[in-house]
Amino acid sequence: MGQEIIIDPVTRIEGHAKITVHLDDDGLVRDAEFHVTEFRGFEKFCEGRSFAEMPALTARICGICPVSHLLASAKTGDAILATRIPPTAEKLRRIMNLGQIVQSHALSFFYLSAPDMLLGWDSDPAMRNVVGIIKADENLARRGIRLRQFGQEVIEILGARRIHPAWAVPGGVRTPLSVEDRDAILRRIPEQLDTVKVALDTFKAYLDTHEDEIHNFGEFPSLYFGLVGPGGKWEHHDGMIRVVDSEAKIVGDNLDPAKYRDYIGEAVEPNSYLKFPYFREYGYPQGIYRVGPLARINICSYIGTPKADAQLAEFRKRFGRIANSSFLYHYARIIEMTAALEAMEQHLNDPEINSNHIRANAGVNQLEGVGVSEAPRGTLIHNYVVDENGAIKKVNLIIATGQNNLAMNRTVGQIAKAYIKGGVVTEGILNRIEAGIRAFDPCLSCSTHAVGSMPMSVRILASDGSLVKELKRLG
Repeated sequence: MGQEIIIDPVTRIEGHAKITVHLDDDGLVRDAEFHVTEFRGFEKFCEGRSFAEMPALTARICGICPVSHLLASAKTGDAILATRIPPTAEKLRRIMNLGQIVQSHALSFFYLSAPDMLLGWDSDPAMRNVVGIIKADENLARRGIRLRQFGQEVIEILGARRIHPAWAVPGGVRTPLSVEDRDAILRRIPEQLDTVKVALDTFKAYLDTHEDEIHNFGEFPSLYFGLVGPGGKWEHHDGMIRVVDSEAKIVGDNLDPAKYRDYIGEAVEPNSYLKFPYFREYGYPQGIYRVGPLARINICSYIGTPKADAQLAEFRKRFGRIANSSFLYHYARIIEMTAALEAMEQHLNDPEINSNHIRANAGVNQLEGVGVSEAPRGTLIHNYVVDENGAIKKVNLIIATGQNNLAMNRTVGQIAKAYIKGGVVTEGILNRIEAGIRAFDPCLSCSTHAVGSMPMSVRILASDGSLVKELKRLG
């Protein structure tokens, strides 16, 4: 019964994964599983290195998320030094993280997900990519490219390179921001805000005629997890942990990020190298929670910038206080890009942003440190144990994609049940199933700490376990 269909081009996710769909005797979907098949190993080979090297080392986990690991690692180093970094250093770190959010969200929306929405789920896969977007709407494509470029240039201005900047260090940052560079960034922000508005208008118009995606692409109750600032303000780099359920009840608030083991459990399954984190109080797998843009939009009380707060109010008027559809991760990304640009402008206009006092000096004062920051894809936790000389004895990394693992599995199952009937699977259905994963914008190399190719396969199994069909995208 086995059949193999090769579909090109490469799928639009980062990492190596497959999906198995289980059918019953009537050819209907009984269950679906999302497998990550890359080996997890990065935590182990950092042992023996100095904690001071870890920001530059862990930035190499991924070429998409280097800034996220750089900043979380530097914060972990701050904890080992037991020092408070200078205010200017904190603001500069925040600006780099905001640049990372902009470039990563722009990549996800314009390059990876817009082809489905603008060209159609069943359109020619050879053109269902950014090239197809350029042909269909050159202005929108150029705007998206320039928006991502802007985020990358912010990272480069601060860290001297766009990818793997070795800039944030335990105790602060290496170099200050010049007045000329500050002004150069400020001049470009209005154009980027205009592009984000175009993206928001485009997506809202799409939702008006495609409500099925909202309900079929991962709409289910879960917990939402992430950092918030004072008064529940939207946060991306510091703050305390808040956990909210699907009815807007706060089930955990002001949780110390350094005590993450008290409320995060990590389960494993035999069919995936990706761990399955869960909220301990609810148990496994009932403690399913989501992190990332949708979670941050759901848990925060307000954002704190005018345009983004107006967008948040409209979002909540349309979908309620808590939005439970994974498809709305796209909408949340657009709101966060607005928030990031506005917050960046606020920091750049702070009089002390050009101060040269950017690093605190100290020695090893704690033998364990935890650093928590919000990566574009969600809450990122670095935990290091060191000896008296600062050499790493143990590393634990809890990655955003891993924390969304249970939710991604449930999303895949819901989409499969909605579209696979009688065992019939088309390329368009495969694309919809993949799009459920893309909504989370997963970074599988981050989550498993291995370098791999990027294929995804979907396996359809009959009720007796025999292979009915396998569909693959080659990496």
